[in-house]
Amino acid sequence: MKEGNIILTPIPQANGEIKNRPTLILREMPKYQDFLIYGISTQLKQYIPNFDEIISPNDDDFKSSGLVGQSVIRLSFLAVITRNSIIGSIGTISTERHKKLLHNLSQYLIQLIE
Repeated sequence: MKEGNIILTPIPQANGEIKNRPTLILREMPKYQDFLIYGISTQLKQYIPNFDEIISPNDDDFKSSGLVGQSVIRLSFLAVITRNSIIGSIGTISTERHKKLLHNLSQYLIQLIE
């Protein structure tokens, strides 16, 4: 598993139920090699403009993502997971999209200290 992979992993839902959901590996964390992930949802109403990313069938990296329909990569749904909680990889996003997501998150965090 590496940064930019879309994986399946058990994620707690708003109702407390745990479901296997697609997530994006954003960064590998130091020392223990856990992963910082973003949740992915087909619920486009959760999209936050200029923060989240929508990936659509018309996008160059959609086919390689392994997703089945238009989805929002939710920067507002962050979690850290262990390697052994990963069920498997379903695809990957482009390097450009991965860099944009990292940029969006870092810009948001920088605003907090300015």
